[in-house]
Amino acid sequence: MKFLIAHTFQSALARLDNESQKAAKMAAFELQIDPAGNSKQFHRIDKSRDNNFWSVRASRDIRLIVHKTGERLVLCYVDHHDAAYAWAERRVFEVHPRTQALQIVEIEEIVRREQITASPSIAADKPARPRPLAGKADTELLLYGVPLQWIERLKGADTDELLDLAVHLPEEAQEAVLALAVGETPPPPIIVKGELDAATHPDAQRRFRIVDGREALEAALDYPWDKWTVFLHPSQQHLVIKPFNGPARVGGSAGTGKTVVALHRAKRLSETPGARVLLTTFSRPLAAALKRKLLILNGGDRGIVPSINVASFVDAAAELHTLTRGREPYIAKEVDVRAILHRESAGLDGFTERFVFSEWRDIVDGWNIGTLADYLDLTRKGKRSRVGKKQRELLWPVFERTRAGLAKKGMMTASMLFAEMAAHFSSRADKPYTNIVVDEAQDLGPAELQFLAAIAPTAPNALFFTGDIGQRIFQHPFSWNALGVDIRGRSSTLKVCYRTSHQIREAADRLLPRAVRDLDGVEDRRAGTVSLFNGPPPEVVKFASVEDEATAVASWIAKQIDAGVRPNEIGVFVRDRSYLPRARAMIAELGREGETLSGVEEHVTDRIALGTMHLAKGLEYRAVAVMACDDEALPLQSRIEDAADESELDEVYATERHLLYVACTRAREHLLVTGVRPASEFLEGLEFN
Repeated sequence: MKFLIAHTFQSALARLDNESQKAAKMAAFELQIDPAGNSKQFHRIDKSRDNNFWSVRASRDIRLIVHKTGERLVLCYVDHHDAAYAWAERRVFEVHPRTQALQIVEIEEIVRREQITASPSIAADKPARPRPLAGKADTELLLYGVPLQWIERLKGADTDELLDLAVHLPEEAQEAVLALAVGETPPPPIIVKGELDAATHPDAQRRFRIVDGREALEAALDYPWDKWTVFLHPSQQHLVIKPFNGPARVGGSAGTGKTVVALHRAKRLSETPGARVLLTTFSRPLAAALKRKLLILNGGDRGIVPSINVASFVDAAAELHTLTRGREPYIAKEVDVRAILHRESAGLDGFTERFVFSEWRDIVDGWNIGTLADYLDLTRKGKRSRVGKKQRELLWPVFERTRAGLAKKGMMTASMLFAEMAAHFSSRADKPYTNIVVDEAQDLGPAELQFLAAIAPTAPNALFFTGDIGQRIFQHPFSWNALGVDIRGRSSTLKVCYRTSHQIREAADRLLPRAVRDLDGVEDRRAGTVSLFNGPPPEVVKFASVEDEATAVASWIAKQIDAGVRPNEIGVFVRDRSYLPRARAMIAELGREGETLSGVEEHVTDRIALGTMHLAKGLEYRAVAVMACDDEALPLQSRIEDAADESELDEVYATERHLLYVACTRAREHLLVTGVRPASEFLEGLEFN
């Protein structure tokens, strides 16, 4: 008999108190050892329309709901006695008649009856509104996995009703209905040829997993379903296993599972004999998060994927430097570079200190410019301001002396480190890695990309990137193709959003163009992306004063906590460090403590997270407040003042919008965006319609 666990069980388990969770887990372990249930007493749920639903006692009041047949036992749900029975009474297990995938289906007439009871106006006559599914054939809806009993109800629903009803459907049907509700084409249905176990159909694997052994069950019960990274959406699975004869990139809006694809791709590549895989991203905190997720992926067994090295870009280069040079590199901090630049540019007229540093960081150091001739010849397509020949000739001695000053102290920048390692490995046939998987690739700079290309072999599947151009917040755009990394024809976009509600994602997407194109012409299209759950619309509020804003945000957070959101499931973000005091004052008014994000590996606490928008990257929370979105904060006034021409000003506006998009899409269910009047012009596009 196969032993399975459903996503509904883990979600329900996470809502129980600690003692109830312990009792439920113990009962689950006992059932896994003896699926026939000789050590447990099964009670049939008489009011259930599915005769295979049973309850199992975990404690005096806690009951496990299992679905038991001769071939499988499925852990389905857990709750207090009455709530557990009620859950089973409104559902049935079905093998879908068209897709042949195993589904847990809510009974349509029960959902309808409950909705009418809760809102009697539902039954009243309403003005005619467009019904997106009215003209769809039953056979087409069945093809997308819509349960037969739901088809008539869905075809009679308008757009708003479809959004409400979708949450009651199996995941594959949700995707189709949500896409059709907003006028998009649904993801292609999964067609499986030949006989297949209904529980192992690609669509069924979104909600069930076969659990072999106690360790696998422990891992499944220790991590919430939305943190578990074992099973993939079929479109993700395709990209994990697909062979590429050159560099490839996977894009998609925030929350579409790009990181999950990267993790699975790395693991799959590591299973090839002799494989040495680098899984890398732009920061240490995100690399640490990848390590944790890789551990989850492997059921807690740290020895399963020894051939994967997980490291940030800088740490990966530093490891190779230590191996090849016999010593660790001394990476200069920004404050060190600024101090030398400040000293060496003394007496240089016509340039602000901020401009000199950005020219060093983004151009001279960012591109590893070694001579004045190279500096004069550099093409700035899509990149920074148009600095004339005479200006470059004045600036170059400053940059030469800065580089010499760093060398005198035994320091190098990260860009210098990348360049040195790229030069070392570019001409060598033996590379340190057989495959390189890069997450958050939109924030790769030229030096990082050249380094990664140099340490990868010239072979199929050697370079694989995931990232969202719309979340590019650290780097100016540049041509990958010009640096020898050509992803044209090998670029894909994920369309199913798991993390963020439909309302938040739809509002945030309005901050960006519907399609974002890089300098090589590769396009990421946001149109057609669907979220798998609904939530309240984001709130966008403008205040007369900083004090009014603090009071309102504190009240909003207090309501979230009262509604069951834990403090460490709440994030508060501002544009930069100068606005953090406003967030801290709000937390003080709330009467709680905040945990200020540092940019190094973050540790889980029971406090509300506070940080800048840049540090929000890669994080997620149930509720997010984005504060201090004032007129001079977004876009940041100092960046506007430093823009030398219209091209650079356009780039400032684009990356500032990206920043707000990143901050807003950290929210899973609840989002509040605030500012003091006159607030940022970006808020006009964010407001939910």
